[in-house]
Amino acid sequence: MPPKFDPNEEKYVYLRAVGGEPPAAASLAPKVGPMGLPAKKVGDDIMKNTKDWKGLKITVKLTVKNRQATVSVVPSASSLLVKALKEPPRDRKKVKNIKHSGNIPLDQVIEIARVMWPKSMAKTLALCTKEILGTALSIGCKVNGESPTTIQEEIEEGKIEIPEK
Repeated sequence: MPPKFDPNEEKYVYLRAVGGEPPAAASLAPKVGPMGLPAKKVGDDIMKNTKDWKGLKITVKLTVKNRQATVSVVPSASSLLVKALKEPPRDRKKVKNIKHSGNIPLDQVIEIARVMWPKSMAKTLALCTKEILGTALSIGCKVNGESPTTIQEEIEEGKIEIPEK
């Protein structure tokens, strides 16, 4: 027989979901069912809390305590960059292999690095900014109108100063 369920224990469930859409109940039920939560209700909560991220794949953190689930969004670097590009939401089923050919100012990249710094293993904000620039290169966007690799080199050489605070 399984051990008795402790109502005051906090459990965390991480899952990837598309913003503004409910995740499939078939994939959600095995994760939240054993904790005594209805998959449909949790799916609706996820849909409500991810409306700002419409059409983007993001990680969602479910905190379950006392059979109540609270949903919080854990954004990734790529989803923050795509959101910073301010592209219109796309239909994932129809539009495939999209190129994000926009332009982001360096200040915004530094702000994204500040958000991602606690999750990153980087020692300084400059190193974390270089990580975000690498992500910007992989999704195909430009920073200050030039390639992210040139900005990474300028940070390395000391031409661009990244403030810690």
